[in-house]
Amino acid sequence: MTDIARVGVVGCGQMGAGIAEVAARSGLEVRVAETTGEALEIGRTRLHGSLAKAAERGKITEAERDAALGRLSFTTDLGEFADRDLVIEAVVENEQVKTEIFQVLDQVVTRPDAILASNTSSIPLVKLAVATSRPDQVIGIHFFNPAPVQKLVELIPALTTSDETLRRSEAVVEKVLGKHAIRAQDRSGFVVNALLIPYLLSAVRMFESGIASREDIDNGMELGCAHPMGPLKLADLIGLDTVASVADSMYAEYKEPLYAAPPLLQRMVDAGRLGRKTGAGFYPYAETAQLPQPSRM
Repeated sequence: MTDIARVGVVGCGQMGAGIAEVAARSGLEVRVAETTGEALEIGRTRLHGSLAKAAERGKITEAERDAALGRLSFTTDLGEFADRDLVIEAVVENEQVKTEIFQVLDQVVTRPDAILASNTSSIPLVKLAVATSRPDQVIGIHFFNPAPVQKLVELIPALTTSDETLRRSEAVVEKVLGKHAIRAQDRSGFVVNALLIPYLLSAVRMFESGIASREDIDNGMELGCAHPMGPLKLADLIGLDTVASVADSMYAEYKEPLYAAPPLLQRMVDAGRLGRKTGAGFYPYAETAQLPQPSRM
């Protein structure tokens, strides 16, 4: 179906674990990397728990769960990615951190036709591409949270990305992973976040100014506009740190006031109130309040 059989995922947080699960459930052999043994165990527990829940809910059979688990391996050494056909970086939305990872991957991934991809939400792909000696093989493959559920993937070629890299990436996303791929130009925010982030920031400003309560804002969009989730609940699900990072990246590129993160959002990030993953954001989440988070590569 495609020539990609071995996948590496850098980072095993919420997005990295989801991407690894999608790939393993699709029959690919997946190796996941984290910075420390502790972070790796947290990520492993997250992955195993997600697959167990999928089996319990009838989304997959127990045999499919066991097969997916058998395709997963874990490491703290990026050197073990030498034989990967595709590596997807899924770490914190920080340009310097991502650039350093791509520089390392460029050195350790030995397959001459390997694709190096980023799950970035907003960072220009060309900046990651030129950090390597193979900018034609670097592309954005942006999944949405939760990756095992959401059908959409954005493909973002940099100016340097070859047509062959784009073709192979689209093939594995659609034919192997079973996702729907859309293409976006290498502009901060791409397609979805360019539309979504200003909407989320508007909801934060509305709540911050006291125009409406968090419940009324969310109920307004859920019951009045048929959105499955209100903007403040959605921001909590995405992670307020991610929302702020994407907003900062888009503001840096476009200098449009609607992309500037409101002060309340910045203060919540500074306080560690990042949403569901830390147990508190615009809403409390008792079920995740004590859940430790893996570090980022």
